[in-house]
Amino acid sequence: MIGRLTGKLVVKQPPLLVLDVGGVGYEIEAPMSTFYKLPALGETVTLQTHLTVREDAHLLFGFGSSVEKALFRELIKISGVGPKLALSLLSGISVEDFWSTVRAGEVARLTKVPGVGKKTAERLVVEMRDKAGGGDAGSIGLPGASAAVASSPLQEAKAALVALGYKPAEIQRFTDAVHQDGMSTEQIIQEALRRAVR
Repeated sequence: MIGRLTGKLVVKQPPLLVLDVGGVGYEIEAPMSTFYKLPALGETVTLQTHLTVREDAHLLFGFGSSVEKALFRELIKISGVGPKLALSLLSGISVEDFWSTVRAGEVARLTKVPGVGKKTAERLVVEMRDKAGGGDAGSIGLPGASAAVASSPLQEAKAALVALGYKPAEIQRFTDAVHQDGMSTEQIIQEALRRAVR
């Protein structure tokens, strides 16, 4: 099991990043909560990681904190919640807000995250409520050739939101409402996600 990696950040295209560790490039998928805290390209970063082994792939997920990794591992134990949906949840709601939402039984708030239907949200509340007291303490492939073409922060943010499961009409509405000149990709995504879960 690969539990932690420290290396040079060489690709940062949400939800994918690549970490160069001793000349080996590790493809890692991470939630937006981790992307917000990443350093600039070429800088060194340490990520907590979780390796999922399937018949057709080995998938590596990275997290900026141990609490994010712990919640991810709890989420994927729930029936109907795979790694992709767990990343969407971590991208759409902070760890602290997730646990307070579960404690309060706010099913409707969880259903605002792409891919979380009412039944899944209810299951999350029921099955994780007993763990919520201590809670405060899928896979997307490599970008295609078009990713090599320079794109604006707005275009990159829209691509990341598509990867997180939002519909084009929703993405347009969110980004129109929050985008301002000079904003970074991460800032646009962060503000769009805040609007999405209101």
